[in-house]
Amino acid sequence: MIYIVTALKPEAQAFVDFYKLTKSKLGSHSTFTNENITLIISGLGVTNARLATQTLINNFDITDDDIYLNIGICGASREYEIGQLLEVGSITYEDINYSFKDERNILCLDKEVSEMHYGIVDMESYGFYDTVIHNPAIQNFYIFKVVSDHFEPHKVTKDGTKALIFNVIHDINSAINNQE
Repeated sequence: MIYIVTALKPEAQAFVDFYKLTKSKLGSHSTFTNENITLIISGLGVTNARLATQTLINNFDITDDDIYLNIGICGASREYEIGQLLEVGSITYEDINYSFKDERNILCLDKEVSEMHYGIVDMESYGFYDTVIHNPAIQNFYIFKVVSDHFEPHKVTKDGTKALIFNVIHDINSAINNQE
């Protein structure tokens, strides 16, 4: 089973449309499922990502074949193109770096930022990471972010967010399949 945690409904909607997922509820969270995927919408922030990820862990049996994904949009410096898919391999949160793969570092903050002096920034990656890393049964997890803006969060739209995620679904599948 593939378990996906997104913060926003437009991020989820790309997967719902692509995989024809069916909506349901799991506790206070909206989920979308088919025979191979369960997606949960966490809401913004570290705490919400942590709670949603833990909800998945608490309600489904974990197998060695399961894959846990945190997928969403991020702000990034101009060295990254809008729409570029980034695999995250380390997270800096509250001035501590957590490294788990040889991939890009993301700064996880508790609020939106409009300053250009960061590389890659999101608001949920640490909550997801902190939850999956503390469950030894989870063998496979990935964090993928899509550049939505160059620290101009006011330019991000629902339709734009959905399109950005939809455009990289094949790339996410390829990245996961190449690492299994």
